[in-house]
Amino acid sequence: MSVPEKLADKLAAKLPLLGDRVDRSPVVAVVRLHGVITPTPQPLGRGAINLNAVEPALTKAFAHDRLQAVALAINSPGGSPTQSALVGERIRELAAKKNVPVLAFCEDVAASGGYWLACAADEIYAHRTSMVGSIGVITAGFGLTGLLERFGVERRVYTAGEHKHRLDPFSPVKDEDIVWLKGLQGELHTQFTDWVKQRRGDKLAADPELFTGEVWTGAKALELGLVDGLGSLREIVAKKYPEADIAVAEPRKPLLARLGIAGGSSVFAGAGEKLLAAIDAVEQRAHWSRFGL
Repeated sequence: MSVPEKLADKLAAKLPLLGDRVDRSPVVAVVRLHGVITPTPQPLGRGAINLNAVEPALTKAFAHDRLQAVALAINSPGGSPTQSALVGERIRELAAKKNVPVLAFCEDVAASGGYWLACAADEIYAHRTSMVGSIGVITAGFGLTGLLERFGVERRVYTAGEHKHRLDPFSPVKDEDIVWLKGLQGELHTQFTDWVKQRRGDKLAADPELFTGEVWTGAKALELGLVDGLGSLREIVAKKYPEADIAVAEPRKPLLARLGIAGGSSVFAGAGEKLLAAIDAVEQRAHWSRFGL
């Protein structure tokens, strides 16, 4: 037998025969939503969640032709209300279009905006040690009044519009600005609570602490109706969809993370980039540290 004939026989042996069973197992697609929810992640920063970053992963997850369900693996301390809403609404749009159930799995933390994302699912699960809830709105910043003067720096700000200069960190705080901010927070809080009530319905317990911004363990969250059960992603998926294969869709990573360059240690990062990376790291750390992480 010639060499070409031998190669042809080997290739033919590896091909399935006509009528052989082709694997057509159903698929549960997993989308990882890990990080702080922010519209403008720094390229040197840690993972972040926003619609632009997660859209490719969501589209890929819902595009499987044998799709049985989509699972959201959530690990987020929250962040931008708008990005939380945009991602949540996109998940619901795709779920309705494909007519498949969506399951959310809270890992270390699904709090504030992280819980907003979880509510985009039809069912929510958590580990008994997960941190869940924090249904509220927070605004944080720094008061730097007098700092520039100490270094002989004069700051000049010119505006058109009497309220254009609200909450300037270099100016003394004004009572009227705090009243305005509280009103804005109240409006966002109402939108958040309405979303939770819409998605969770009668599952929610009649507890006065539910919408105070408090955070609970997964075990307590189950008692309050914030989650539907306790367990890990693979455990629950194996029980609900025993015949399904798991396919993971990863959101887009920051540019330099895709290039394998590590933040501030990069020889390509100048002083400005390192400063921005340091500020970004402090802000990200503050989000996580509220939950002991």
